[in-house]
Amino acid sequence: MPILTAGYFVLVKPKSPESEQYLSTSNRITGVIVLVIGAVGLLDIVLEWRTVSGLLVACILGILMVLAYVGLVRPSVTLSPEHVVLRNHLRDHTIPWSKVTGVDVTDILRVHTADNRFRAPGVQLVMRDLRKQRVGGRKLSPESSISRADFVLNRVETHMELYSEKSGGEVVTTWARPELAVIGVLAVVAILAALYR
Repeated sequence: MPILTAGYFVLVKPKSPESEQYLSTSNRITGVIVLVIGAVGLLDIVLEWRTVSGLLVACILGILMVLAYVGLVRPSVTLSPEHVVLRNHLRDHTIPWSKVTGVDVTDILRVHTADNRFRAPGVQLVMRDLRKQRVGGRKLSPESSISRADFVLNRVETHMELYSEKSGGEVVTTWARPELAVIGVLAVVAILAALYR
């Protein structure tokens, strides 16, 4: 069940009521708009332009849609009692709480371990909020990206304190195989369509 908290959607799964997911709502909205426009373009190509050139354009449009998905919709940060999952553009990092040594926010959220620093584009700062903070002009609204990032930072620190003794394991990094496979297939079909055009 999705709940809006401090400008971020928190997805609470029925099986794990302690699991929290944070993502950039504005990026997701932009990504969905781009995907809808792309789907309308693909529909137009299928209905009106059934040629090899149409197939080439459809593949290029499909690749751009997948890139919009991985750039805008896919990134998120999921907190659970066992680990934190940083779902980035093309890779996922599953980090047990026992391995987390710190967390901070620069332009995006960063989770530190003894050996590495992992970036999480699912929680990021907007440049206008950073400029307002530096200039010291008007007070930032409670819904600013800085306030939202601070909220997520506090949640990560709370999870570190609560679960670092209870969780174990190693850091696991996996690639976004479905997205990469779709891009690869579309690229091969586009190349073949270009050759036989």
